[in-house]
Amino acid sequence: MRYRALGKTGIEVSEIGYGAWGIGGRQWLGADDQESLRALGRAIELGVNFIDTALAYGEGRSEQLVGKAVREAPGKVWVATKVPPKNLLWPARPGVGIDEVFPYDHIIRCTEQSLRNLGVDVIDLQQLHVWNPEWIDCDDWRRAFEDLKKSGKARAVGISINDHQPDSALEAVQTGLIDAVQVIYNIFDQSPERNLFRLTQQMGVGVLARVPLDEGGLTGTIDENTTFPKGDFRERYFRGDRKRQVAERVAALKRDLAGVEGTLAEIALRFCISHPAVSTVIPGMRRVKTVESSCSASERGPLGADVLAKLKRHAWERNFYD
Repeated sequence: MRYRALGKTGIEVSEIGYGAWGIGGRQWLGADDQESLRALGRAIELGVNFIDTALAYGEGRSEQLVGKAVREAPGKVWVATKVPPKNLLWPARPGVGIDEVFPYDHIIRCTEQSLRNLGVDVIDLQQLHVWNPEWIDCDDWRRAFEDLKKSGKARAVGISINDHQPDSALEAVQTGLIDAVQVIYNIFDQSPERNLFRLTQQMGVGVLARVPLDEGGLTGTIDENTTFPKGDFRERYFRGDRKRQVAERVAALKRDLAGVEGTLAEIALRFCISHPAVSTVIPGMRRVKTVESSCSASERGPLGADVLAKLKRHAWERNFYD
């Protein structure tokens, strides 16, 4: 496992981090707590030292599992979590004020609840789970972040950017008040490269690359006949003819990747760590075999310039979250 700086925080994080949404179990059905703990333990054994969770994942279930794994780990594991929007709307809606989403007291209360769920004294990276650039000059988030750091409840702070809207965080990064951003970045959505990554590098802000496998689309296992459990998040994400669209795009992608070592998922993770702005990539990993496959991406390292040039042609701007 290789490690990178998380911006200017002084924290060194594993290139492959652990995305803990799926182990919360409410939207990704089929999660088993014991298997999740085995996966977390195996990830830590293989050098993963960064886990991203959220208070909203399973209403604290994910944080509780992460906390258990972290407390039992032989070495330091950095933990990031997130404050859910008070109005429980993902993504943030234009025109909705911060008083309805992230009032000061709500940010503090949620952080304290996350500390209890995790069973730790400090959250290494506390994030706002949605972001609206209209809030840039609002006092609530600025004061809350400052007070969380002063009180020792959070070591670093950041924001999780709305789906496929990397430029919405440019002003926040320029304030110098945040330490990291979490953004969708994968072979299909390469848009953060245009403006966001350049700015985060200039400002010394860390980057957490989320959805590196397009919610499963970049695993190469989804076709027109794939089914998901009723109520599973992916049932909606891949609704209508979206599975067909993904299968066609992936078939073209595989043709261009003929001869490149590793599975499509491993190559997709290597694509993310090929950009120097990325501090860590956080695939969801509910099973031990997924952990082992994902961690191998760091061992193989970044992709060559010839492969990256081919992958540029596979950028696909669309929003399946709508």
